[in-house]
This record gives sequence, C-alpha cells and structure tokens, in this order.
Amino acid sequence: VQLQASGGGLVQAGGSLRLSCAASGYGFNRYGMGWFRQAPGKEREFVGRISWRGRTYYADAVKGRFTISRDNAKNTVYLEMNNLAPEDTAVYYCAKDRRPEHGYSRPELGAGVQEYGSWGQGTQVTVSS
Repeated sequence: VQLQASGGGLVQAGGSLRLSCAASGYGFNRYGMGWFRQAPGKEREFVGRISWRGRTYYADAVKGRFTISRDNAKNTVYLEMNNLAPEDTAVYYCAKDRRPEHGYSRPELGAGVQEYGSWGQGTQVTVSS
C-alpha cells in the first residue's frame, strides 16, 4: 500500500488549496479514506473522511470550508480547502481504512486514528495571516 499526498503549500488567510492523495497497491474503491492534520506540538487531528461509498463526514472545525471527494478511476482522494485560516496550518495526512467496505453506525466512529491502517507521508500547509 502506498499513499502519496501532494498539493500543500503557503497560502494567505482566506485562500484555498486542493490536496490530493494518490493511492496504489490495493483495491482503492473498497476502502474509505480519511484526512488528518498535525500542527507542531499538537496531536494528530481528524479533518474528515469519505467512505468507500462516497459518504463524507467532517470535523466541526472544517465543516463548511473543506470538502473531500474521491475519483475511483484515478485511485485518488481530494481535500478541497477554502477560506483557510492560520489555525489550519499543519501537516496534512491521508489515511486508508483498516477494513474494506466498512460503514459506521455513527460517522464520528470513523474519526479515530486507530480506524486507519496505512498513512501517507504528509504535505505541509501553511496559512499566513
């Protein structure tokens, strides 16, 4: 399994970025994918996820500003980030569900790092004020 995140960079507050995560080595369309972020000195934080069926769930901190989508033909998941703020500055990671074709009775159950079995290398997002 390989997950390659890209698209990070430096952006001014209020700006936008689109992150991509290219997956390989497994049946991408059978697995949900998550995005997490980690700021210096802080724990890794859930950003959002998209199920293998395409259902999305977001952390309150990004709801309404971030959008996750997937293109199964390209084995890629995206994180569209709008109206960025300095507090969004972090290394962003994509991650693959541990279990194929898995759904949660409550979407927040998919927010824990323990639900993900493979992680990308991360891409830095820096938002200047």
